[in-house]
Parts: sequence; C-alpha cells; structure tokens
Amino acid sequence: MKKIVLLFTAVFLLISCSIQANTIELFVSVNGVKNSKGSKSKPFLTIEEAVKRATVLKEKDTSLSIVINILPGAYHLTESIQIPSILNGLQIKGTDASEVHIKGSIPLKANWKKYNSTMYVTKVPKDLNFDQLIVNGKAQILARYPNYDENGHYWQGYAADAISKERIATWKHPKGAYFHALHSGRWGGFHFKITGVNEDGTAILEGGQQNNRASKPHEEFRMVENVFEELDSAGEWFLDKTTDKLYYWPSEGLNPETTTFEVSVLKDLIQVVGTLENPVKNVSISNITFENTQRTFMEVYEPLLRSDWNIYRGSAIFFEGTENCNVTNSEFTNLGGNVIMASKYNKALSIIGNHIHECGGSAISFVGDPSAVRSPSFNYKEFVPVAEMDTIPGPKNELYPRNCLVEDNLIHRIGRIEKQTAGVQISMAMDITVRHNSIYDVPRAGINIGDGTWGGHILEFNDVFNTVLETSDHGSFNSWGRDRFWHPKRAVMDSLTTANPNMPMWDAIKTTIIRNNRFRCDHGWDIDLDDGSSNYHIYNNLLLNNGLKLREGFNRIAENNIMVNNSLHPHVWFVESGDVFKHNIVSDAYQDVRLLGWGKELDYNFFSTEEAMLKSQIYNRDKHSGFGDPLFKDPARADFTVAENSPALAVGFKNFPMDEFGVQKPSLKKLAKTPEIPQLKKPSINENNVSPTIAWLRNDIKSVSSAQEQSAYGLNTAEGVIVLKVWSQSPAVQNNGLRAGDVILSASGKKTGTVKDFFVISAANTGAELKLLIMRNQSEQELIIKTK
Repeated sequence: MKKIVLLFTAVFLLISCSIQANTIELFVSVNGVKNSKGSKSKPFLTIEEAVKRATVLKEKDTSLSIVINILPGAYHLTESIQIPSILNGLQIKGTDASEVHIKGSIPLKANWKKYNSTMYVTKVPKDLNFDQLIVNGKAQILARYPNYDENGHYWQGYAADAISKERIATWKHPKGAYFHALHSGRWGGFHFKITGVNEDGTAILEGGQQNNRASKPHEEFRMVENVFEELDSAGEWFLDKTTDKLYYWPSEGLNPETTTFEVSVLKDLIQVVGTLENPVKNVSISNITFENTQRTFMEVYEPLLRSDWNIYRGSAIFFEGTENCNVTNSEFTNLGGNVIMASKYNKALSIIGNHIHECGGSAISFVGDPSAVRSPSFNYKEFVPVAEMDTIPGPKNELYPRNCLVEDNLIHRIGRIEKQTAGVQISMAMDITVRHNSIYDVPRAGINIGDGTWGGHILEFNDVFNTVLETSDHGSFNSWGRDRFWHPKRAVMDSLTTANPNMPMWDAIKTTIIRNNRFRCDHGWDIDLDDGSSNYHIYNNLLLNNGLKLREGFNRIAENNIMVNNSLHPHVWFVESGDVFKHNIVSDAYQDVRLLGWGKELDYNFFSTEEAMLKSQIYNRDKHSGFGDPLFKDPARADFTVAENSPALAVGFKNFPMDEFGVQKPSLKKLAKTPEIPQLKKPSINENNVSPTIAWLRNDIKSVSSAQEQSAYGLNTAEGVIVLKVWSQSPAVQNNGLRAGDVILSASGKKTGTVKDFFVISAANTGAELKLLIMRNQSEQELIIKTK
C-alpha cells in the first residue's frame, strides 16, 4: 500500500511540474527594463512588449499557458492591444484594479502661459487630436453652451438657442463644433459636427446617424460644444487645431504649472478578435482599471434591426469570434463610448464583478450580425413580403452571442454623452444571463432588448432604478419585438398572425425570463415590453413605481409580481395574444388602451379596491380575483413580502425574496445605491383625467389625455385628437380619409392639442376641405379630408 501511495505522489508531482513548466509568467512594470524578457526581476516596460513576447512564445509552442502580470502603475497605450487566436489561454491580470490603470490617454507636456485673467494657453504637438482633457485624473469640460450644470438635466444643461443664427454669429470659427440634440420624441440623441455656415447664417451639419427612427432635432433640448467663444467658466478647455494651441480655464486653486495633464488618443484599448472558424479561446482580463478613451459618437453607426436603435460596433474592450473569455474584478471609467461589447460570434463570455461608471456610451452590449437573422428588416417602416420571406424558425448562421453571463456588476452614470444607451444592451443574441447587477443613474433603459431574436435570456436579481433620466417613453427594462411577424400597419399584422399563428415564434424561439428583479422608473414604466415583444415569462418582480406595460405581442406570462402604486398597462393587444396575467398584486385598475382582446387569462389577481377589480370584471375577467389590503410586512424598509394572514395568498400569490436584489460583491455592494422606496398611495381608480368622447361628423373623437395614450399611439407629446370610431358614410372618412386610430396633430397648419382646439379651427374653416397632419401607424402624414 505504501508503494502505491509513493507511486501516486510521484505521478502527481510529475504532472504538477509539467503544468508549471507549461505556464510562463511575464511581468510588466512602469519601472521595467527596455529589451528585457519580462521576468519578475526585470519586467517589461510596456504591455505591448509583453503581448509581442507572448505571441512569439505561442508561435513556437501553442500548448503554452501565458500569464501577463501587470504590476502597480499607470500604463498609457499608444495603440490598442490586439489579441488574436494565437494567444488562446492568455491571462492579463493586474495586482488590483485600484493599483493598475490602462489608459487611452497620454501625458501632455505643457508650457503654460497666461492668456488672460482667467485662462492659460500652451502649444501642443502638431496633429495631436484629442477630445478629452484629463487634469489630475479628472476629465475636464470641452468649451460648451450652456455651461455644465450637474442638475441641468439633458447633457447637464441645454438651451434652445444652442446653434441659433445669432449665437453662431458670435463665433469666429464655427467649423468643428459639435451639436447635440435629443430626438423630437426624446427617444435618444443626435450628434452632429458643424462643417460650415450657410449664407443665411445657419449651421451646416454633418452626422445625425445615431438613431434608427429619423426625426428633426428637438427644438429645445440642445447643447453645443468645442467652440472657443464658449470657453467662459472654470474647468473648460478648447483646442485650436489651426494653431495647435490648447486653452484652459483651471478650477480655483489649481496651478497648471504643477498639475498632471493627459489627453485621450485611443478609442479602444483591448480587441479580442477571432473568427467563427478560428475563435479566440479562454482569454482572461482581470484586476485592472481602464480609462480615458476618446468619444465615438461621430463614428459609423448601424441599425439594430427594426428597434429604435443604431449602434457603433465598437467599444473600449471588444470581443468578436471568441469562446470562454472573461472580464472580471475591473473598473471602467471615463471611457468616451461603449465600454464592453460582444460582437457577432461569442460563446460563454463572462463579465463578472466589475465597476462601470462615468462613461459616454453603453456599458455592456451583445450585438449579433444581421446575416444571422432570417429576412431581416432594418427600419420601422420596412417589411419583407411574406411571399419573399424565409419562414424557417431561428438563426440563419452562428454569428451571434450566446450562453454569456453578466453578473455582479455595478453600473451607473453611463450614457454621459450618447443618450440611446443602456447598462446592458442585447440584440440578435441568445441565452444571455444578466444576474445580480445594480444599474442606475442612466439616461435611458437600464436593460434593453432590441428584438426577439432569439430569446432564451434570463434576467434575475437585478436592481434597476433611476432610469430614463434624459429620454422618454421607455422603462427601466425596455424591449421591442419587431420581428418577421411585425408590420407597421396593424391591420396587415393582424391578418399575418391570424394566417400564421406560429409566426411570432419564428424569431423569439426561446422564452425570455424576467424574474426576482427590483425595478423602479419614475419617467416611464418599470417594465416596458414595447412593439411586438413576445415569448416572455415575467414573475417574482418588485415594481416600485410605474408598473408593467405589455404592448402588442404574443405569449407573455406575467405572474406573482408586485406593482406598488400602479398596475398592468395592456396596450393594443391582439385578439388571440395568448397573454396570461395572474397571481399578481396590483395597486390600481388596469390601464388599458385600444385592446382588441384580453389575452388568454387574466385572473386570480389581488387589487387594492373592489372598484379596481370590477373594472376588469366588466370584461368577464378576474372572476376569481380578490381585493383589499395585501398586508405588506415592512414596505418602509423595502420588505413587500405579505403577512401570513394576507388575503393575497388566497388568490395564489406567493412571497419571494426581498434581500437579494443587485450587486452582491462586498466591495461593490458597499458603493451601490438602492432605490427610493415609495410611500403607499391611497387606493383609487386612476382614470388619468380621461377626456370625454365627442361626436364630430358622426365620428367619435377625444383628446389625448395620458402618457399611456401617448405611448400607444407613438406620439412625441401627450397632445392631439384621437379618432376612436368612424362612420363609413362620414365625409371625413370617405375617399381614403380618416380612420379609427388616427391622431389629428394639426389642422390648417395649426396645432390641435385638444378637441377644443380642433373645433375652433374647424369652425373657422369655410371651405369644404380641411388639411390635417395626422399620426397613423406611428408615422406622420398629411391628409386632406372633406367636411361637407
């Protein structure tokens, strides 16, 4: 027996020696030695040298495992690190994210001189282009109007006259300025570069490619930057590229002569890129802070199918054609665009335990290739005819992310410049798990799914709140499903899905699960399943403010959720949607808009009042539901579990954990905020000040009177006159006139915010025709109707 033990020990030691011999550790230090071989005693001076050495070693022996150890210090990259498949198994790890900094910026040696009483100026190397100036580790403000105000809302300060002719006339060199404006419906942002000035004094603009739902720039929510004449407050700077001079107004108490300056020169830091046939495998990046890249809002953008999004396919840390890679325990800050992106084919990418904040674009994005989508459409109004459509379910090829994990990350204050962004963005992907993340202080949705291709995602135990801060008509969670079955004309879509009942599942082939999350949105819905979103199972979620919106879609099950001070918002459902809503606690009556049907089952829910329950029972729903006080245990301390004697238990509601939301990593949990817990409102039926229905030329019309109607009809504002019902013999209807569902926005060129406005204009019209601007199928169009 002793001989067997000794033999086993010898074999074990032999294997251990073999593993150690097969692993090579390289070291990098800011105090390294030039032309060294990267040993611990004589480390490399740069990361680039270590990567080159690793490549040489792997080319000689592909079985080697290589670890690049980055010792404490700041590393200024002059070009992004490229990791191809030859470097499979590579580990790049710092000692700790607080000690190791990889930067897309380089130090700036400046010879500052006084320019005036407040500003300094220095020459910079010719052709040095940068759009971020970092002073003592903090990004400064590119000269702008209006001035930066942390509480200034959109872009931390906006002004309608940002590029007015009068303002432009005060600028000596407008060329090169950046103009930022929200979408007219506040669905995202537009970014332009001013390339000159027209004869009439208006700006010549280049750009605006960042949004997939075209519109004019918002008339009010605007900002301009990179203008010398707007350098008028502390912390602002401007680079004059014609003279290679940098101007800077330092903050009070800061001496430029004893200050560290850096300028951003790279837009990406690490690119891990392989192919489907030869993927990069098992690359690990950990314990590093990444910072100071250039902004990317003027790069080429591409549409994400028929979602409202366009996106720049790039990021500071970029993965494409990879398997089993991971990014862990790192920090990402002051990055100018997207932070981490999985593009096209990626399998089992893990992003765990990171802190992402103060960045310009989205935090984590999974974006497949459109070639993987069968019969794709790329704009809201596009549609592939059924006769030409590929009708096979599922993806066409393998160029999409799948089986990836986003876990235990703290994400906040992203989208600092780009507004069509998310904490986690998913499009053309399958089986993405997003778990135990805290996401807040973001301009748009915390988590966004752009389409139904191909589902299977699991979103669980996330804490998502303080969202939709600078946009409109979204939710803390937001999604679309404008897949093959979806058509911008509702009547066509109804006929398509009636003829092909399984069509909605051709793309959404797997169920997406949203469970055990806490959501709060004060400027939209807590959960917003928008156009076409299908095949969802939503359960055990705590919704703290604005409830659950389910717009037209199929096969959604929402059960055992708590909707504090709110309810279900069913919008424009199909006759046979297959939707189920049961065992939920709701605080109000359903806020339904333009329903053709009430789904498969709405029952066994618990309402705050009998009146709220009766409103549903009128439609022969909720026959077994109950009402009353659910007896929450301790809502003031965020515990919405119900007591053992709660009447909600009688309709099938079951308690779920209230202490597992958000990030769990101790160091990040200590930093993370939690949402404000609302006071419970007194129960009432919320009719949202619904305006009365009024007959006009024997057609039923009413004023738009709620945010729900604004969303349902795709309006920019909650204004207009809804045509509820038409009489076929009405002169306003004949000859392709008004239709039920139209919204009248203006008449005779004058705004019709309400029915009263419309009647005033109509009464003043002496002719037999009336020119209207209407919204039909979420698209504006002009229409001339008969009034006699």
